[in-house]
Amino acid sequence: MTKIVVTSIGPASSVQDGGRHGAQRYGLTESGAMDRLALAAANTLLGNTPFAASVEIGPFGAAFTAREGAVRVALTGASRSADIAGQPVAFDSSMTIPENATLTLGFAKGGAFSYLAIEGGITGEPMFGSLAVNARAGLGSPYPRPLQAGDELPARAASGAPERRVEPPAATNGPIRVVLGPQDDEFSDEAKKLFLDSEWMISATSDRMGYRLEGPVIKHLHGHNIVSDGTVNGSIQVPGNGAPIVLMMDRGTTGGYPKIATVISPDLRRLAQTPAGTAFRFKAVSVVEAQAEARKYAQLLRSLPDRLRPIENVELNIEALHDANVAGHAVSAVDADTWHHVPPDGQGAGLSGSGRPT
Repeated sequence: MTKIVVTSIGPASSVQDGGRHGAQRYGLTESGAMDRLALAAANTLLGNTPFAASVEIGPFGAAFTAREGAVRVALTGASRSADIAGQPVAFDSSMTIPENATLTLGFAKGGAFSYLAIEGGITGEPMFGSLAVNARAGLGSPYPRPLQAGDELPARAASGAPERRVEPPAATNGPIRVVLGPQDDEFSDEAKKLFLDSEWMISATSDRMGYRLEGPVIKHLHGHNIVSDGTVNGSIQVPGNGAPIVLMMDRGTTGGYPKIATVISPDLRRLAQTPAGTAFRFKAVSVVEAQAEARKYAQLLRSLPDRLRPIENVELNIEALHDANVAGHAVSAVDADTWHHVPPDGQGAGLSGSGRPT
């Protein structure tokens, strides 16, 4: 069977899909892609369902080799150098890896996670309705752990369909938007102002369970323990040391620290893609504003098929270009000997030694 072999890969890389839903009441978190928009775009390029299982590639490099046939894939998410057998390939595009050729990816630039979708999707044994890997819980398929060199992912033979690119939405800068609460009453107005007015950075110790924030200490009014209650993706807990933690896709479903705010769903992917050590701020918005942005985000996901464009393949023959005199007869402004040109047949205009037309 055609397959993709993981030739090399760094940590924080695993198979992820849209997540497992409907079991949080049993303590089973959703998991799934850190950047759902990038996952959906990669799958849309190949005609897969938007949230089909794909490879989520962490900040470090990776390489994938097609075996027993060509494999069609798509790359989205955080940009990085990419080539197939030494030939550069573009992000936000589909491409075909020839048999025994290797797709090589460098370190992420300006982001944290890239997505490699495979035509036909990744196959495996669904666990609670999903292939998404949660390494702490030992869940996921075909490997219930981060990917390693030598792992094999079954793939459908390349269909030969025309390659396509997708127009990504315009980059959104500015603060990460949050809705205050649900336990913002556990913090003074001064502490909440400090939280919103300060610059924060993501700690290098962060992972898919939570992003630890580096910045000022946020003090509690009544201590750091509350009766454990439910969490959501984007909940911002403040433990006893006053250093906030943003709960991410592999979070626990309940927690006993006060939650000062919650990142709105459209901005959670932006936070997930923020490299460690990059400064950012938060901005409080109302629930109504958050709901409006969530509707826009849902519409953006639905519009991905409308953003597809064909890729025009233009073969450039460098050797022929070198042989062609595409610039005509060049002269040097500082070399008078080049100013006078006599055509091969001895006819035609030229320049006299004085520089005047003849």
